[in-house]
Amino acid sequence: MRKMKALIAYGSQDLRLETMDIPAYEDDEVLIRVKACGICGSDLPRALQGTAHSYPIILGHEFSGYVAAVGSSVTNIQAGQRVTAAPLLPCGSCQYCKIGRPAMCESYNFVGSRRPGAFAEYVAIKAINVVPLADEVDYPAGAMIEPISVALHGVGRVSFNAGATAAVFGAGTIGLLTLQCLKAQGAGKVYVVDVIGTKLRLAQQLGADAVINALEDDPVDYMKQQGQPAVVFETAGSPLTQRQSIEVVSKLGKVVFVGTATKELGLPPHSFEKILRGEIEVTGSWMSYSAPYPGYEWPAVALYIKEGKIKTDPLITHKFKLEDGINAFRTMVDKDADAIKVMFVM
Repeated sequence: MRKMKALIAYGSQDLRLETMDIPAYEDDEVLIRVKACGICGSDLPRALQGTAHSYPIILGHEFSGYVAAVGSSVTNIQAGQRVTAAPLLPCGSCQYCKIGRPAMCESYNFVGSRRPGAFAEYVAIKAINVVPLADEVDYPAGAMIEPISVALHGVGRVSFNAGATAAVFGAGTIGLLTLQCLKAQGAGKVYVVDVIGTKLRLAQQLGADAVINALEDDPVDYMKQQGQPAVVFETAGSPLTQRQSIEVVSKLGKVVFVGTATKELGLPPHSFEKILRGEIEVTGSWMSYSAPYPGYEWPAVALYIKEGKIKTDPLITHKFKLEDGINAFRTMVDKDADAIKVMFVM
């Protein structure tokens, strides 16, 4: 049996680079030689706080590489093809899968959290999950397709007119990608709100029309003076920005919550009343999938990157080898590192 290197999590802050068998693959699966894999915010507690479903586990679900081998029933993918892949493995038989909503699956599997992931030299995945990469798209950019698809799915949760004013709360990876997806989808003026100057400067470079440092200006007051947004995307997951998203949107506006909440949210009566009196549409966005699986988001993002409508290089601030192990995760949470997307390259 051939061997590979893999970064295996055994518990809180216990990551070990080990040599193990290359994973077997089923008839309807492909084996991918991983060339790049980003660290998602969801990987951090699993690696640093011991919150994975089970240990040991190979984390990592934002990956790209080339096809090393294909199962006997796979006909549409060739060995050597450059690809990325959707990490969700929906059951296909629950009520939500049957109506074409795989992200709502009641019995799903997931690469990098429930089955071995891509912080390794090889990963096995269903052929239906595979998305080809154009020759112009390098492997680090290909590994960004998963988080970009999350952003595009969020933007697609509501409709808006071409040229509409939008706001994005949070200038982390998903926030900056949401900004770019909004521009690619025809939004007009886009505000970006954060408290870190370096991220706001990057937002300007990536096309933000106005950036607001919430430590210096109240974003609600600022946008009420400069023009309220018709659509707001909250990506920070902070109770303050969640409340501000509702307070700043225009009447008949739309608010999409993308960021995962970590603290209790309390809405004062006047904020809740705005939802009623302004007939504001409030919705959530979860993952990045639609039907037919894996959904329109994935090939659309691949095309956006190929055509240069979405830029990934400025967001990939740090690259590591698997041998660097936990240092990559510590860099991501180090406030002095100014990290946005941290990635393993192989």
